[in-house]
Amino acid sequence: MAAGLPPDALGRRVACGTDYGTVRYVGSVSPTAGIWLGVEWDDPQRGKHDGGYEGTQYFKCRHPKGGSFIRPNKANFGVDFLTAVKDRYGLNDKQDVQCGTGNTVVIGTKTVEFVGMDSVAEQQRQVQLNKLVDISVRECAVSHAGQEDEISRTCANMRHINLSKNLISSWETVVAIASQVQNLETLNVSENKMRFPSTSTFTSSAFSNLKILALNQTEITWTEVLLCAQGWPVLEELYLSSNNITVLERPDNVLQTLKLLDFSNNQLLDGNQLHLVAQLPRLEQLILRNTGISSIHFPDAGFGCKTKMFPSLKRLAINDNKISQWSSINELDKLPSLRALQCNNNPFIDTEKNPETLKQLIIAKISQLEVLNNCEILPAERRGAELDYRKIFGKDWLEAGGHWNPEKNKPSEEFLAAHPRYPALCLKYGAPEEGELKGQQPLTLKNQLLTLTIKCPEKPEQKPVEKKLPESMTIQKVKGLLYRLFKIPGSDLKLSYESSKLEGKEVELDNDLKPLQFYSIESGDCVLVRW
Repeated sequence: MAAGLPPDALGRRVACGTDYGTVRYVGSVSPTAGIWLGVEWDDPQRGKHDGGYEGTQYFKCRHPKGGSFIRPNKANFGVDFLTAVKDRYGLNDKQDVQCGTGNTVVIGTKTVEFVGMDSVAEQQRQVQLNKLVDISVRECAVSHAGQEDEISRTCANMRHINLSKNLISSWETVVAIASQVQNLETLNVSENKMRFPSTSTFTSSAFSNLKILALNQTEITWTEVLLCAQGWPVLEELYLSSNNITVLERPDNVLQTLKLLDFSNNQLLDGNQLHLVAQLPRLEQLILRNTGISSIHFPDAGFGCKTKMFPSLKRLAINDNKISQWSSINELDKLPSLRALQCNNNPFIDTEKNPETLKQLIIAKISQLEVLNNCEILPAERRGAELDYRKIFGKDWLEAGGHWNPEKNKPSEEFLAAHPRYPALCLKYGAPEEGELKGQQPLTLKNQLLTLTIKCPEKPEQKPVEKKLPESMTIQKVKGLLYRLFKIPGSDLKLSYESSKLEGKEVELDNDLKPLQFYSIESGDCVLVRW
């Protein structure tokens, strides 16, 4: 074996400059002399072949040009955890006070002798290491834990560790490090391509306090997650992005404390696989960005009912997927706790060219939504979206058997499947009548003129004025018009309106930058002016 080559080199992670790879072969390569390492590189462009040379196959690669041979002295097998910590935080022997020979230290131009200087410096290092709570050794070539109990003796107060993009080859190494950190709460071991247990093994108490774990780009499978999860009794956040996870299983007696689960950039493809993780009782946030899913369905609940799946789910991200049907958005209204949704970059979005209309449709379809694509939904915006939805699809509702008289109201199953919230909107705002729907104009018509009555409640002697205004006119411009009309500065005006259909309800026009249509004002409504 070559000098300096670890006895367990086969299967180890190595770095060569800025390139990372896994040792797949250790030995001679005919006709050359000496020991070679056959490396499968993370970036196939770094390689030259598939592990074969001169007709002999020495190792195998996933990519036809993902491998090459290097001499052992070119490979960095990494350092132990504590060495990396000392290097990163300037606490190793080389970075102490400037030392002279023996037990002397140089202060300015004078050389002063100290008795036991080495032990004093070591004690200072120990004190500083013990103060570290949040440690990052990202890209520090950490490959092993080091001497037994050395970490627990030196860094007793660590709670948060970033071990991402190092040279960790197996989950056992992670356990060896974590088992020496008593109060470990956050651990990031992403970008370490490592081996995980394939069978249920004895689980240590290494992760007994762990709340947050990141395993992005580690090549872990969902089966391996469930095996390891037996040792994560209080885990709340689990990040599994970019791991080629394609198949899910039901997590029995594990992950029951989980609040956040990130599956982004894993090709799950089948939305029904989500049913297998739907019973996690505390799951509040599910990230499914770019997972290839094309539909979402909760078969246990009918139109207008709530599903028993994902009982605590508040935040859902399904952006960058292949969802093409509005029926999947309808299904999301079945989630009993959903409050925030991200759904950009899905084919169903292309069915509506007007982005404002698209937003209104989603808001109207999901009753409890408070945040859409990171934008807060204001109460006036929800009211406007729901009133518009009720009006736009009112004609379809009537043609499908809908009626303002409850005894005659029997909309078809087909209509309810396409618009499951419509009955609830009719209960909330009243069923639309035929007269209201006559001459209906498209929602996207920007410059429709509204005939509005303008009143000053505080000045009864001022006669009401009737004005025709485009619904795209902003509140700020309306105030400018009223200034010319009443000679009152726009900054002093406070506007609201009463709907002709909802008597006694007054809605504040509180955002100067929004158009009249944002508040769903219709012809016949009354604008109230106060100052």
